[in-house]
Amino acid sequence: MKIDGTHYRSLWWNSDNQVLEIIDQRWLPHEFRVIPVASMQEFADAIYQMRVRGAPLIGATAAYGMALAMAQDASDANMDAAWTFLEKTRPTAINLRWALDRCRAALRPVPEADRAAVALTLAHEIADEDVEINRRIGENGLALIREIAARKPAGEPVRLLTHCNAGWLATVDWGTATSPMYHAQDAGVALHVWVDETRPRNQGALTAWELGKHGVPHTYITDNAGGHLMQHGMVDMVITGTDRTTRRGDVCNKIGTYLKALAAHDNGVPFYVALPSPTIDWTVSDGVAEIPIEERNAQEVTHVQGLIEGGGLGTVQVTPEGTTGGNPAFDVTPNRLVTGLITERGVCEASEAGLSGLFPDFAEAAE
Repeated sequence: MKIDGTHYRSLWWNSDNQVLEIIDQRWLPHEFRVIPVASMQEFADAIYQMRVRGAPLIGATAAYGMALAMAQDASDANMDAAWTFLEKTRPTAINLRWALDRCRAALRPVPEADRAAVALTLAHEIADEDVEINRRIGENGLALIREIAARKPAGEPVRLLTHCNAGWLATVDWGTATSPMYHAQDAGVALHVWVDETRPRNQGALTAWELGKHGVPHTYITDNAGGHLMQHGMVDMVITGTDRTTRRGDVCNKIGTYLKALAAHDNGVPFYVALPSPTIDWTVSDGVAEIPIEERNAQEVTHVQGLIEGGGLGTVQVTPEGTTGGNPAFDVTPNRLVTGLITERGVCEASEAGLSGLFPDFAEAAE
């Protein structure tokens, strides 16, 4: 996607300096900073501290981390150590483990002398695959948006609601939930997007920043406004991303997604999830019982970062002194509340039959 006319991915390989560079998302939407990731500790910090965030982007970042590990020491022991070191950074998003497993399986039979080059090539492939997956999700989601647009009065926009940031900043490019929006905007379909602020890290601000750069009309709303808008017929469809989806279609996404699904179900609003195939965890069936939910630092809840009086970024405390904060980062939406899953292979119902029908090769491999 583009920022002020210049195309960016959320990460890229600087071949001149032989280093991965990323957009450091901790400072957005107020400051645009690019930083190198040059050590294994920096890779771990980038993932855990949410310099990069979003399941697909975390996976791609981890693949480059494995490439760095192989450049430093291509032994089996170091490969396993790097896998363990990176895997523990974020427990919920499945793409992290998926990418690490894919890298280790591909590198194990490769002679040590060749592993660094093979690992870097594989990291490039994983990043490029993510871009293509998300582009195709956008095409499939565009068809759904066109269907709604065809039923709307002339000149009235399709009103979408999204939660958190499942945009190109959360992937390598295009985004998952935002990809259909960008495709629709580029195709001339009139849109308006309701953007949840998504506490505690206010990641909706990243979505608003993205949409604004692309010229998509949008409004930034509080997390709890969505139900009210649905009650008053002001939302035509909800589209969110996902950090892990079970084989039966339970969806784990940023905390608050479950509440949006409940409100959508109560008001007859279709609730779709943009799902890249690497985000499916074929080993898990019951999302509520089986998916580990990351509990992050309480300070993310008790404090807020933003522009402060006088200019510059600062952090302010919003709670009384001594009040503790609870910070579960994700929740699980049961498949019965999900209208459909928008994947790179098409749209399916949120069920084991639906997913297995689109991805029989993946389902069989997991058995």
